[in-house]
Amino acid sequence: MSPHARARAAPLRLTLPLPLPLPLPPLCLLCLLGGRCLRADPGDGVQTWVSFSRAPSPEAAGFLHDSFPDGFLWAVGSAAYQTEGGWRQHGKGASIWDTFTHRPAPSLPPAPPRPATGDVAGDSYNHIFRDTEGLRELGVTHYRFSISWARVLPGGGGVGAGPPNLEGLRYYRRLLERLRELRVEPVVTLYHWDLPQRLQDIYGGWANRTVADLFRDYAELCFRHFGGQVKYWITIDNPYVVAWHGYATGRLAPGVRGNRRLGYQVAHNLLLAHAKVWHLYNTSFRSTQGGQVSIALSSHWISPRKMTERDLKECQKSLDFVLGWFAKPIFIDGDYPQSMKENLSSLLPNFTESEKNFIKGTADFFALSFGPTLSFQLLDPHMKFRQLESPSLRQLLSWIDLEYNHPQIFIVENGWFVSGTTKRDDAKYMYYLKKFIMETLKAIKYDGVEVIGYTVWSLMDGFEWHRGYSIRRGLFYIDFLSHDKKLLPKSSALFYQKLIERNGFPSLPENLPIEGTFPCGFAWGVVDNYIQVDTTPSQFNDPNIYVWDIHQSKKLIKVDGVVTSKRKPHCVDFAAIRLQISLLQEIHVTHFYFSLKWAQILPLGNQSQVNHTILHYYRCFVSELVRVNITPVVALWQPAPEHQGLPLLLVKRGAWENPLIVNSFEEYARLCFKELGQFVKFWITMNEPHIQNMTYNAGHNLLKAHAQAWHVYDQHFRRSQKGKISIALQADWVEPACPFSQKDKEVAERVLEFDIGWLAEPIFGTGDYPHVMREWLNQRNNFFLPYFTESEKKLIQGSFDFLALSHYTTILVDWEKEDPAKYNDYLEVQEMTDSTWLNSPSRVAVVPWGLRKVLNWFKSKYGDIPVYIIANGIDDDPHVMQDKMRMYYIQNYVNEALKAHALDGVRLYGYFVYSFNDRTAPKFGLYRYAANQFEPKPSMNHYRKIIDNNGFPGPETPRRFCPEEFILCPECHFFQTRKSLLAFIVFLFFAFIKEFWTFLFPVILLVVLKKLCTVFAVMFGAICMPKYCETLDFTYDFYSKISFFCCVTKIL
Repeated sequence: MSPHARARAAPLRLTLPLPLPLPLPPLCLLCLLGGRCLRADPGDGVQTWVSFSRAPSPEAAGFLHDSFPDGFLWAVGSAAYQTEGGWRQHGKGASIWDTFTHRPAPSLPPAPPRPATGDVAGDSYNHIFRDTEGLRELGVTHYRFSISWARVLPGGGGVGAGPPNLEGLRYYRRLLERLRELRVEPVVTLYHWDLPQRLQDIYGGWANRTVADLFRDYAELCFRHFGGQVKYWITIDNPYVVAWHGYATGRLAPGVRGNRRLGYQVAHNLLLAHAKVWHLYNTSFRSTQGGQVSIALSSHWISPRKMTERDLKECQKSLDFVLGWFAKPIFIDGDYPQSMKENLSSLLPNFTESEKNFIKGTADFFALSFGPTLSFQLLDPHMKFRQLESPSLRQLLSWIDLEYNHPQIFIVENGWFVSGTTKRDDAKYMYYLKKFIMETLKAIKYDGVEVIGYTVWSLMDGFEWHRGYSIRRGLFYIDFLSHDKKLLPKSSALFYQKLIERNGFPSLPENLPIEGTFPCGFAWGVVDNYIQVDTTPSQFNDPNIYVWDIHQSKKLIKVDGVVTSKRKPHCVDFAAIRLQISLLQEIHVTHFYFSLKWAQILPLGNQSQVNHTILHYYRCFVSELVRVNITPVVALWQPAPEHQGLPLLLVKRGAWENPLIVNSFEEYARLCFKELGQFVKFWITMNEPHIQNMTYNAGHNLLKAHAQAWHVYDQHFRRSQKGKISIALQADWVEPACPFSQKDKEVAERVLEFDIGWLAEPIFGTGDYPHVMREWLNQRNNFFLPYFTESEKKLIQGSFDFLALSHYTTILVDWEKEDPAKYNDYLEVQEMTDSTWLNSPSRVAVVPWGLRKVLNWFKSKYGDIPVYIIANGIDDDPHVMQDKMRMYYIQNYVNEALKAHALDGVRLYGYFVYSFNDRTAPKFGLYRYAANQFEPKPSMNHYRKIIDNNGFPGPETPRRFCPEEFILCPECHFFQTRKSLLAFIVFLFFAFIKEFWTFLFPVILLVVLKKLCTVFAVMFGAICMPKYCETLDFTYDFYSKISFFCCVTKIL
């Protein structure tokens, strides 16, 4: 029913999205020319905040369907003290963590509470096969684990330390042999925080440089015993935490509550210890073993409060004080960042020139640790410098790339955590994992960062340092109280397994847009909550007489006591209608959907007082829509903030809680059908009832009111008006957070039944409430859900002509209680979101595939019924990216609707964008509204293009055109609505012909004489002829003008 030709439905074709043009940050001339800066200098990382401050396009900000480079390293990790257990088995010596967790906490505050111990933990020491089977299930290419220094050298080394522990060496050799069998490459950490206690007791631990030499000796032992099977070595894990919280704050082992100076001295020694080990391997083992050595540096990410030069410098300083503290000496020049030297001149040790040269370049790759071990946990608050911490891995990778001369980056630890009570459905952890891996992929593809590998932390649940067992970080669940301590894969493990199998997030057929068109007669619409109602009469309705004072005031002066007869009002008197209609025509929509205002039409809730003025306005509006071939779709009631959109008297009587409102609604509906039904062929009884705030009794009465209104139309108006009527339900999709979890699937179905099935099942299904809903409430002794009588069931069941649904977003639900603030105890469900999803400014998730899923859900439950997507839209920031979010939203949601129609067989008959303009729905409109002016947004033109194409025709789509259809409406025909004007025009026409004929004959005679004169003059060349012809010309010209003037004058 379109005023424009429609392309017929055509074959569909999957299409790959075009590559996105992404802006490059202005780092240097070479970068701007499309190349890569060959050399970076300290401080270049500040460009990261500048480049990421620009709002990305929705395509760039959304999910990236792509694969990681070939040969990408997929790893998982663990640490000895966190998982091994066996703390006294087979000659293992005590470590500082054994001592730290066993000794009682100091009684004086503010000492931190002591956590539980890692005495047993996951008991990996006794379960090599169990652990490696977990690796096999995951399909990882690399496994990062640490060697317990105290297990292979119980005394730590040095004079009197005793020989190596053969059982300890044998354990790690067996582990490496098993990894070789599975073709899993080891990534071995020499020191993951568990210093032998003897070295702490004798030397004071890392505060003494002697320990750096002993560390070198321990590393040599490991290189000799295991180096033939190890290609990646990590010397020290997270030296920031070791130095700062082990020796300055005392939060972690060995618990030395020294001072800042001691923390910086320990870090100094750690850097020297690392360099010693790197040089040892480089000179003595690299040529034969062919491995690489680095140090695992941990960092946070920090964002400026404001994009000012000062805040950017503070952010740069924050990263300098945490990551740059160790990274700059190793990767740049052997010395500390300048910002540290300027601020800590009296606390920071100095390197000699020889030490600088010794430390500089002692890493074969950049080993990065990023996650909750440091972020939001162990980062010293003072090192944030009053800026904002955020978990953005992509921006950190970009900063490292710019700051440290484009190193190869191996992410050797990344992940998040869940509550210690969470078992196998770890949705929160899984979505953080997805977010971090997606950010890594974007850093590679969009930012050109060379990331060579990614490590999930960790393989299994274990002892989480200062947090003990209060959180879990493993891909595999362990019941720590069980005897056998089986590894049970969590949802995150299954997710990671699939990801490795696909090497990322490659495009699947369901992710690709399709080409094709909708069928002829497809309803393309737009929605407005309420139309602009302005019943101010025009000047033509004023019966008074006025005189124009042209000499003095220059104004119209009313003549008292003199009036003309008041004429009947006409629809053209309402200027607001003409404006709205013209804007709708500009969009090229075939349908327009809006709601009536019950409280304005019937202020008292019944027909004792009817507002005929507003009824006339509505009648004019819908008749004008029909006249321009736009089909009105009208809702009788829509919830509103003021009095729920109901007449005040009905609100005072209990609103929908009062059963009497059913009859009131029927009476109101009957009036609307009678007054407007001639022009309205699509009725909606209720638009999006708010179920979140609705009681079961209110919903009960609402369903009966809908059914009675439907039957009134069906029995008394359908035959004469030939319209259709239904109810519009909000139907956002609910997705199980863990797709591998049966419990999450049950939770999702339960939420769908409570959110949608509550009102849908009685109408489109059985005539009664969903079985799932009734059963769930009865199990909890909630008997407030009313029962329908048999006659009421028959009344409600089937009270529809089509299914109208509004859809905006998708939510994730999980059965585990992870975040109490977002947990619904009533339905026992946890709401959450996928952080890789695109979000609107108001944090509404953009999930196009959710629309297709909800359409298929309706089809599977209620059969093959006609469906209209009656509202679909998103808010957008009018000042950002020129409305690109809404354009992206419309494009992708309409394409998913096309998939549902063409691929799934859903009987989809129409699609309506929400909303018409910003005046009634701020930030949602296709038109922005300011200073009483409507201005089309780019999304309006984009939607119009989709309408004109009737979908997404491709090069191979046959260009067949649908015949144009017109709405039959005798009363709203052009000539019917302008009878008075046409009568006046006809009168003028006949009067003009009658009077004009009087002067017509002489003019014709003069024309003939003039032509003859010209002929004779040519033939005979008579001397008199030219003068005679001139006389005729003058007479003809003069007489013609006089004749026309007299004719018009007489008529007037």
